[in-house]
Amino acid sequence: MNAFDFEATALDGSPVALSRYQGKALLIVNTASECGFTPQYKGLEELHRRYGEQGLVVMGFPCNQFGKQEPGSEAEIGAFCEKNYGVSFPMFAKVEVNGDDAHPLFKFLKGEAPGVLGTEAIKWNFTKFLVDKDGKVHKRYAPQTKPEELGSDIEKLLA
Repeated sequence: MNAFDFEATALDGSPVALSRYQGKALLIVNTASECGFTPQYKGLEELHRRYGEQGLVVMGFPCNQFGKQEPGSEAEIGAFCEKNYGVSFPMFAKVEVNGDDAHPLFKFLKGEAPGVLGTEAIKWNFTKFLVDKDGKVHKRYAPQTKPEELGSDIEKLLA
C-alpha cells in the first residue's frame, strides 16, 4: 500500500484518485484558516511554484479538529486561501486526521511516519508529510517546521 492507493474529495466535491499524481513527490498538509500557523500557506505556495514543474505536488487538507480553527465551508476555505495567499495547489474537502473518522490517507500517513515518541496522533494544524515518487512516506514534519525549511529534502526526492 502507498499514498497513491487513496482517493480524496476536492474542494468542489469531485472525487480525486491520488493515483493521478503517480510518479510525483507529494507534500500533504492538514491546514486551517484561523491558526497561528496559517501564514504557512504562503510558504507552501512558494514550494508549489518552485518545485511543481520538477514533480512536487503540495496538497492541502483542511481540518477543524484543532481549536475549531477551520470553521468555514469548502467554498469559504477556497476563497480564503486564494484571496489571502494566492493558493494554486490542490486543496481538498475538510477531513478529520485523528480518531475513528480520520480520513484513510491520514491513517496511512500516521502509521508510516509516527510522531514524537512513536505517537501516531497529529498534534496540530500544519503537520506535513513528504511522500516520495513511489508513494512511500519519506518524512513527517511538525507544525512549527516552516515550509521553507523543507527545500533540501524535497530536492533529494526530486533528483
